[in-house]
Amino acid sequence: MDNLSNSDENYDLGYQPSPSSVDQTDHSPTGTTGFSVISSDSFAYFRTSSEVSGFSEQTDDSETPSPVWMLRKTTNLSRLGTRNQHKHLLEDKNDDPEPVDLELEMMKERFSKLLLGEDMSGSGKGVSTAVTVSNSITNLYASVFGPHLRLEPLNPEKKLMWKREMNCLLSICDYIVELIPKSQSLHDGTTVEVMASMPRSDIYINLPALRKLDTMLLDILESFQETEFWYVEQGSMSGNSTRSGSFRRVVQPQRKEEKWWLPVPCVPPGGLSDKSRKHLKSKRDSSNQIHKAAMAINGTLLSEMEIPDSYLASLPKSGKASLGDTIYRYMYTADKFSPEHLLDCLNISSEHEALELADRVEASMYTWRRKACMSHSKSSWDMMKDFMSDIDRSDKNQVLAERAEVLLFCLKQRYPELSQTSLDTCKIQYNRDVGQAILESYSRVLEGLAFNTVAWIDDVLFVDKSTKSQDK
Repeated sequence: MDNLSNSDENYDLGYQPSPSSVDQTDHSPTGTTGFSVISSDSFAYFRTSSEVSGFSEQTDDSETPSPVWMLRKTTNLSRLGTRNQHKHLLEDKNDDPEPVDLELEMMKERFSKLLLGEDMSGSGKGVSTAVTVSNSITNLYASVFGPHLRLEPLNPEKKLMWKREMNCLLSICDYIVELIPKSQSLHDGTTVEVMASMPRSDIYINLPALRKLDTMLLDILESFQETEFWYVEQGSMSGNSTRSGSFRRVVQPQRKEEKWWLPVPCVPPGGLSDKSRKHLKSKRDSSNQIHKAAMAINGTLLSEMEIPDSYLASLPKSGKASLGDTIYRYMYTADKFSPEHLLDCLNISSEHEALELADRVEASMYTWRRKACMSHSKSSWDMMKDFMSDIDRSDKNQVLAERAEVLLFCLKQRYPELSQTSLDTCKIQYNRDVGQAILESYSRVLEGLAFNTVAWIDDVLFVDKSTKSQDK
């Protein structure tokens, strides 16, 4: 009876369990995510959104109750005795509980998770701050842009949420500085050297650029408020689609089967007007340039992260064993190495095969680099950096490592929608630099949004072209 009484009183006092206290695994690409935006729950580090690439799933397995709701629960339970004694007085006076600033409470909860590394026990077993911030940006992107599957402006509430939360997370960079020596003249004419703090160079260069790319992408979506095309859901499509009295057969974009959940764009009879088509192509070019810029920034940041010792320890003993005889023989014997020709001969049929090949090529590259550096008495990462800056082309291992690097670059250029390689994921997981974590995750989600925008525009242009061909 006491338990029932406590339960009833909890309900009366308005206590609700935190969203993070329930297992909320969501495999629906079109559903909104239910987890707290700033969270360090495990996320796969994909370059593109799963709604377009079809490679990822968004999961949240957090089972830890929210510290803010726990605090409210404790406070409410402590008032049970008083409430039971004076229940009739409260009912007569209609005494409502004190108003709560929900936004403030949410911010307290989220920053508690950041500080505790998702270890709500406070025992220090949580993940690092860098990983927590990185996952927070990833989760925020999934929550805001995950349900957005069309070429149209972002929901105003979602847009406000994105700007507010990102400004809060990016404000951490304001406190990341580096000390540099600076000469200062004294009143007596002598000069002394003092240490001055300045914004860290990588943040000073990359953060304003990423903010600009972010604004440009949102502006591109805003430019599609009034369009000549519209969307229908594939699950509710019949043989015909109607709008404004027109009856046209729905033209299916060239998509893969795993992308069945994406809505299908439709155009009026005769296709789009020249003005609309020109607008689409212009925004596609802009989105494509943004994608390349974000991808370049992300690649540079990842290359500057230290290679974890756990990855180096897992490398195969030989690059040949990692690549296989066919690829190794071509890389070893060819006088003029052509990575494009090699990729054409491999006949890669899916992104999964491309990612698997990228992992094998990258592993073999670092295996050959390690062999070329084994004579040095330096740390693994220092040896790698020295090797990359000074290549001895007379060494077979060094030549093979260089060819593997070129092959990996061409592979990523040919398949820009690939998710992160095993090494990239390992770097993000073991990274402890908060500044690098913010820049990497921010550039990664912008890269995904730009890629999605290009894909949405391509779908509309494809349907427009197909409709015009049918009319002819």
